[in-house]
Amino acid sequence: RTGAGGGGGGGGRPGGGFGPRPGGGGRGRGGTQGAFGRPGGRPTRGRKSKKQRRQEFDNMQAPAIGGVQAPRGHGKVIRLPQGASLTDFAEKIGANPASLVQIMLHLGEMVTATQSVNEETLQLLGEELDFNVQVVSPEDEDRELLESFDLEYGEDEGGESRLQSRPPVVTVMGHVDHGKTKLLDAIRNANVVAGEAGGITQHIGAYQVSTEVDDQERKITFIDTPGHEAFTAMRARGAETTDLVVLVVAADDGVKPQTTEAIDHATAAGVPIVVAVNKVDKEGADPQRVRAQLTEYGLVAEEFGGQTLFVDVSAKQGLNLDGLLEAIILTADAELDLRANPDQDAQGVAIEAHLDRGRGSVATVLVQRGTLRVGDSIVCGGAFGRVRAMLDDNGNNVEEALPSRPVLVLGLTAVPGAGDNLLVVDDDRVARQIADRRAARKRNAELLKSRPKQTLEELFKDLEKGEVQELLLILKGDVSGSVEALEDSLLKIDVGDEVNLRVIRRGVGAITQDDVNLALTSVGTVIIGFNVRPERNASELADREGVDIRYYSVIYQAIDEVEAALKGMLKPEYEEVQLGTAEVRELFKVPRIGTVAGSMVLSGTINRNSKARLVRDGIVVADNLTVSSLRRFKDDATEVREGFECGIGVGYNDLKLGDVIETFEMREKPR
Repeated sequence: RTGAGGGGGGGGRPGGGFGPRPGGGGRGRGGTQGAFGRPGGRPTRGRKSKKQRRQEFDNMQAPAIGGVQAPRGHGKVIRLPQGASLTDFAEKIGANPASLVQIMLHLGEMVTATQSVNEETLQLLGEELDFNVQVVSPEDEDRELLESFDLEYGEDEGGESRLQSRPPVVTVMGHVDHGKTKLLDAIRNANVVAGEAGGITQHIGAYQVSTEVDDQERKITFIDTPGHEAFTAMRARGAETTDLVVLVVAADDGVKPQTTEAIDHATAAGVPIVVAVNKVDKEGADPQRVRAQLTEYGLVAEEFGGQTLFVDVSAKQGLNLDGLLEAIILTADAELDLRANPDQDAQGVAIEAHLDRGRGSVATVLVQRGTLRVGDSIVCGGAFGRVRAMLDDNGNNVEEALPSRPVLVLGLTAVPGAGDNLLVVDDDRVARQIADRRAARKRNAELLKSRPKQTLEELFKDLEKGEVQELLLILKGDVSGSVEALEDSLLKIDVGDEVNLRVIRRGVGAITQDDVNLALTSVGTVIIGFNVRPERNASELADREGVDIRYYSVIYQAIDEVEAALKGMLKPEYEEVQLGTAEVRELFKVPRIGTVAGSMVLSGTINRNSKARLVRDGIVVADNLTVSSLRRFKDDATEVREGFECGIGVGYNDLKLGDVIETFEMREKPR
């Protein structure tokens, strides 16, 4: 047999190529033809090459979808994190990311290879390729990440014999201006209120105080949460880190909306409540009315036969503060088993964090179990480092922090988020790896949240009707909790579907040149500085390029101005306002003008150059007319009022007696 020219060992077809004779396959039976008729390789005896067999196997495993080859899953489980991209999916199944992009286009979704996509898109792609896609929650992903390093947050504390009693962690909650911070101020003998803008607490602070109960010194850790409704998320996080809640209610004001919010947060966290009835020294104070009001919310005072301790105090006068501390200790001893193992590696939570000019990243950490020591390698959210120094709430250096003690930790490489878990790990390398993976996951989640899913149909609709208005913001603040709360409040502003609000970056510290450069890449981006100012180079660049930077110290102003800006971006809406009506009584033919209606003004006014329509027997017979001429007797007039006769020319000649001329104008409606 002779091979086909230029191909494998085929069988005797008239071949071609550059063979020496038709079908000449070179030397040997079934030999392969080389280039320019040279003898090919060894004969294959009719067998397929390894490459051909591999290609056929791939074709069996990879059906074409929209002309694109992709591997088939046959129900295989694929676990992906939230905010994963098509590149992450492709790595899991051993495919080319570009092929997945083409498949998504075939399915009507416009997605890039590196873009974070939502769970529905991943599920859609998984169903198309017969993979069972499971999107891992951030908590599960973090747990798997820690398990890969033989770590676990909230692990067993080593048995009853190792547990020791710890101080209760108390969160102070209540309505704005009911005296929460003044109460803490009186307890710690420090003026915290003077440093807050508008007297409103905009940060979370943690302090530890001592008191004597039954001739024993007992310690209590206080967490002060903001009272404004915009800080609901911060207040809820405070309840999650606490053992007991002190609900502050003003005796002269009673129960308010944020009082009930605080009760809801405490109830959801499953923690007991001690009620501090504040301002009992003020005129009009009625502590019994407060007790009666709170009965409706399930807080029944002991004197009424309930379980809740009520303490009448005056933060301003310093009255009965010892009674409040004693009530906290008694409630904690009666209802809670507060013990922890101080001998294990420390675990805790970042209550607050900010960037200090001299000390770098500083985090207020509440140690929940174990003992945190200077020199420990730690990871906290997406930040890591080694504990360089620790300060207590009075600014004194401490070498170690036992369970339930809040300390200021120095030495982190970045500013962690408020509420991030803190762990002590073996060395800095492990801390860096965990922090990098957490930071990448957080970045993907933020991208997924900020980038809306867009199908091809939606894109075409946007192109047809014009691009949707969008306000882009960069948020910078002095502490992470304030930035988070500000973002949460701004995203709740609702002005309809015509205008979108998107936060493209948020961070802690001064406004940098990088922030301004990011604002320059997107036209119309506004930078909001909350209790921060720009660096010198950043300020000069912003002035030169015209980047808008707004500064705020109270959250009300920021919310109000952003809402006003969003409403200003709305397209104007117009409504028709009727100006007047006139009935046609006589008809006149005027050269160069046409038919003029001698009319009586029935209502309103008829204005020259106003829009008009002609109504006959209740039916509009002519629209889009204009009052081109208006006369009273022989004199031109700009307007004629109700009850007067006039001549009206509207550029329409088919007028009849009894017709009604309506004049109107289009006015912009406030949005």
